[in-house]
Amino acid sequence: MKYQMGKLGRIAVAKFEDGENILENIVDIVKKENIRCAVFYLIGGIKQGKIVVGPEEEKLPPKPVWKDICESHEILGIGTVFPEGNEPRVHFHGAFGKKEMVRVGCLRGTSETFLVVEAIVAEIVGIDARRELDEASGLSLLKL
Repeated sequence: MKYQMGKLGRIAVAKFEDGENILENIVDIVKKENIRCAVFYLIGGIKQGKIVVGPEEEKLPPKPVWKDICESHEILGIGTVFPEGNEPRVHFHGAFGKKEMVRVGCLRGTSETFLVVEAIVAEIVGIDARRELDEASGLSLLKL
């Protein structure tokens, strides 16, 4: 295990409106506010996106299993932002539900808000964390 101790910095509260790109908005906030490291929480609705619900097999590099979100779903989740080079890199896992169907997964790429998504972005200061490409997994993983 590796870890660092930091402190909470500024807190941003945001409202994403119908049709807005969820993860892109998180990136826009951290870029505009010059936030290097953060944790964020989302609650609201999503009507379009793609999630990874695990690897096909437990071997490296993992081959992701993708599921599409093609209609309105509730969304609740937590994510992190750490720089990869000079760009913020978002990692978000959430629960996505509609009627009796609930999926949990990693939201990646383009996504679209349904009605409203509320976001709380909490800056983490005093740490030197970043994402770097891991050759074995092919993923950008947290480095401390």
